[in-house]
Amino acid sequence: MTFKIEPATWRDLGGLRQVENACFDRDAWSLSDLFWVLVEPGVARFKAVDEAGQMIGFIAGDQRNEPGLGWITTVGVVPEWRGQGVGSALMASCEAAMGCKRVRLTVRISNASAIRLYERLGYGRVEVWRGYYRDGEDGVVMEKICPDFPFKLPQG
Repeated sequence: MTFKIEPATWRDLGGLRQVENACFDRDAWSLSDLFWVLVEPGVARFKAVDEAGQMIGFIAGDQRNEPGLGWITTVGVVPEWRGQGVGSALMASCEAAMGCKRVRLTVRISNASAIRLYERLGYGRVEVWRGYYRDGEDGVVMEKICPDFPFKLPQG
């Protein structure tokens, strides 16, 4: 199975909503939040699509007020495509597009598979935000120091 990474636009709202619902049953963003992430200036946003052009993953991130710091605000890969490099490819594209020396993200403390992926990609745990998620679960803040800063977008 092959996939490709492409920039996402407002035209991807329907596909993004499907990915969001498949990935985040408890934490799915509202339709207005999804639209915002697709149109807000300064947001790096990419989709992964399969051979048929169907969205199978999505990522968004932006630079923050602190110089050189970017945050990945959401990343998700539909369950049937997990473990096939889609998440890693999305992360690399977003990191490169943000062009920040440091990149952070937050993940549910119970999401062991995502934490393992982020650790393999060079992220380390920096703090725990108690009760961060709607249901009261803690969030782990992870950070990567990007040695290849400034980035160039991956080709392919």
